Amino acid sequence: MFAFVLDRLISHGDLTLIDASGSARHFGDGTGTAVTIRLHKKRLEWALGLNPYLKLGEAYMDGTLTIDPPARIYDALDIILSNVGIAWAHPLAKLVGRIRRTKRRIDQFNPVGKAQANVAHHYDLDAGLYDLFLDTDKQYSCAYFETADTSLEAAQLAKKRHIAAKLRLSPDTHVLDIGCGWGGMALYLAQETGARVTGVTLSEEQHKIATERAALAGLSDRVQFRLQDYREVEECFDRIVSVGMYEHVGVHHYDEFAAKVHSLLKPDGVALIHTIGRLDEPGATNPWIAKYIFPGGYIPALSEVAPTLERQQLLLNDLEVLRLHYATTLRHWRNRFLARWDDAVALYDERFARMWEFYLAGSETSFRHEGMVVFQFQLTKEIDSLPLTRTYISRWEEEHADSLVQQKSVSGG
Repeated sequence: MFAFVLDRLISHGDLTLIDASGSARHFGDGTGTAVTIRLHKKRLEWALGLNPYLKLGEAYMDGTLTIDPPARIYDALDIILSNVGIAWAHPLAKLVGRIRRTKRRIDQFNPVGKAQANVAHHYDLDAGLYDLFLDTDKQYSCAYFETADTSLEAAQLAKKRHIAAKLRLSPDTHVLDIGCGWGGMALYLAQETGARVTGVTLSEEQHKIATERAALAGLSDRVQFRLQDYREVEECFDRIVSVGMYEHVGVHHYDEFAAKVHSLLKPDGVALIHTIGRLDEPGATNPWIAKYIFPGGYIPALSEVAPTLERQQLLLNDLEVLRLHYATTLRHWRNRFLARWDDAVALYDERFARMWEFYLAGSETSFRHEGMVVFQFQLTKEIDSLPLTRTYISRWEEEHADSLVQQKSVSGG
């Protein structure tokens, strides 16, 4: 069954499938990296053929599907997804996807208590895991690659600088950071501009580390981190920033999120929302990702976000689409993770390490082939809160391009 699906899908590439009986089938035109997939259980071919979006990841995690060296699972996914693109693997997979979409409001129902449990599933893992592959500032979101040879450290710093420029900060501004992670963005904004920042997170591990970092940097008087749901924040702020959190809101809560941003933002305030998005129509979360990596998560289409902004009277001043920046970010993360494989196994086990590799590889190929991008929404409540042209953004970035403040004094976990 899996071979039948591959035969219909693969027109380019060099892919070989060896089933549990040792029979080999070849697919593609022989171009590119040669990849051999081995199946070690007979029933696996049917499972993969019927439900590849879930079973491929599970089989790789369990070791019942392996890749002959020197290729890795990324190479197999790259061939498959470069042939599939934004289409479905086969009609049955499309039907299953449609069913998943109809029940996504149930899957993505994230009230306060459940939202914290979903966050803990991913972000309260051993902190040492993230040290294996993130930059020294622990930025766990899309970096901003100004050139092809930019390092991960420099690209993450450029991302923070790019966002800060769009916020137009000063020492008099009070910023709310929704989903503050390990605190890197908040600390950068405070150090680089003198702004006061309040960060909120639902992860106990992130809250602990972020608070420690603020104290270590001597910024506890200007940066505060709270273990709190953004829906429970009551103050008003001059600026709101949210990086990599909107993906966890859930489609059922988009109006709720936009309404809360509106209520928390002062009349002349500015908000910057940085989120993964999809270029095609609304869909459903990949079932493997939903089960093992981000329960309750969903990547929105622009057509799902824009109406909620309109209904909640948030004005879209600027929308930037970052293409392939996250693919490059994930490639850096994946290479770093593979270089520390033994450390990952020591933290958890081989199955977990394979799961994490599949997550990084699958995410990268999704950004390369399946229409995933990053949206940056710049929002206000008043039409004249920002300059009429975008030159203030590039000007601020140029003025702060040589800053090494972040790298010198608040880097590390």
